[in-house]
Amino acid sequence: MTGRRQALLTAANAVEQHFDRLRFEAKRRLGLLDPFEILPYRGHGTSRELFLKGRVLEERGITRSGQHHTPWGNLRNMARRFASDEVPLAQVLACFEDLQVETKADEEGFFEVRFELPEPLAGPTRWQPVELELLHPGSPGGGPVRSTGQVLVPTGADFGVISDIDDTVVRSSATNVLKMTWIVLLNNAHTRLPFEGVSAFYEALRRGKEGRVHNPIFYVSSSPWNIYDVLEDFLDVHGVPEGPLFLKDWSPSVLGKHRTHKLGIIRSLLRTYPDLPFVLIGDSGEEDPEIYLQAAREYRGRIPAIYIRDVTSGERDAQVHAIAGEARSLGTEMVLVPDTAAAAEHAASIGLISPDAVPGIRSASSATG
Repeated sequence: MTGRRQALLTAANAVEQHFDRLRFEAKRRLGLLDPFEILPYRGHGTSRELFLKGRVLEERGITRSGQHHTPWGNLRNMARRFASDEVPLAQVLACFEDLQVETKADEEGFFEVRFELPEPLAGPTRWQPVELELLHPGSPGGGPVRSTGQVLVPTGADFGVISDIDDTVVRSSATNVLKMTWIVLLNNAHTRLPFEGVSAFYEALRRGKEGRVHNPIFYVSSSPWNIYDVLEDFLDVHGVPEGPLFLKDWSPSVLGKHRTHKLGIIRSLLRTYPDLPFVLIGDSGEEDPEIYLQAAREYRGRIPAIYIRDVTSGERDAQVHAIAGEARSLGTEMVLVPDTAAAAEHAASIGLISPDAVPGIRSASSATG
């Protein structure tokens, strides 16, 4: 990125933040603020550290989407998500067991919490609750603003999984901006379609070769945090194993930084869990092969397999095959697969999932929605 472009983006970000602050203060003076809410995002951690991210917003009036909602109802809800008004610099109290941490949100209402635990967590519980309470400013109409976040702490895992979402788990047509925008705006968690067999394959990965472990699955996307609830509901509705989602703030300063965002999350997760190997799953439509190859270079020996769903053809396929060859020289199998069944068959052959799971995945992969 050129210095001039970076300067322009920095200036645009400053202008956006200044405008948002003026708007918030004007609404406060005029008594136009809606009640506040805390939206926690699924966090992750270890037996000694917990990490949680969330956002403080004015209530958005979004109704929970159903299978029979009309496209226009979905569009109305999506418009409310993108028109959400953040509460800048909000102060939040986070509590886990006897520990308390106060944190301050940024200008966009985003906050992060980190707990350092004096003693390692005991027991098999995988999801740990973190209680959240808004300290300042007070919500219009008074009354406490509270929420509960959940933090995934892997126990007894053999490996972790990091998966892309768009065109990997859910059909999105990410290479066609207009078509993808149409899909996102007019659909909801019930009407957006997963790729066949994904739920069964990811469940097999979560269970591992012996079918008894709880391998963590993390989802990374360049989609904005505004649609977090849609993606979280999508995983739940379609039976895809739950896990933390890492999305992106679409502020001017981060637009276009797809590779930086995704590679940064991968690096962070591999540092957080230094004893776990990781399987990476993506698609050929954007930069997943290049990003995952870079991860294989930096963490040689930590990434046994990469699965790339083939959603392109021609020259791009040739590029991905060349990248796969380079990954293989690093000791990582990067496999370009036509469908979920092919990925499952390879995963079973190298001991990532139980061979007994493959027929069910193959059957689900051949089903038509």
